[in-house]
Amino acid sequence: MAEERKRDTRHRITLEDREKITMTGIIDVLSFDEESIIADTEKGMLLLKGSNLHIGKLNLDDGEVCVDGMLESLEYNEGGISKTKDSFFNRLFR
Repeated sequence: MAEERKRDTRHRITLEDREKITMTGIIDVLSFDEESIIADTEKGMLLLKGSNLHIGKLNLDDGEVCVDGMLESLEYNEGGISKTKDSFFNRLFR
């Protein structure tokens, strides 16, 4: 019998010189482009904003994502996706 790997559910972010971000505890990447990345994490929704953002490594089986580019901001929304007027996505696409 093959031994199954347990997924590490701890959420961790490592930032190097505002240009390389390594994240664990990622459930899914919902949206990404060169200026923003929206990810569902073990600790809530996460919005990364910056310039020239590129996903270099994406392994959702292990919950790990690596991003290169200039990071300008990082924002959490613990409520998840909301349909209210001032929801996370409505603020993002204003």
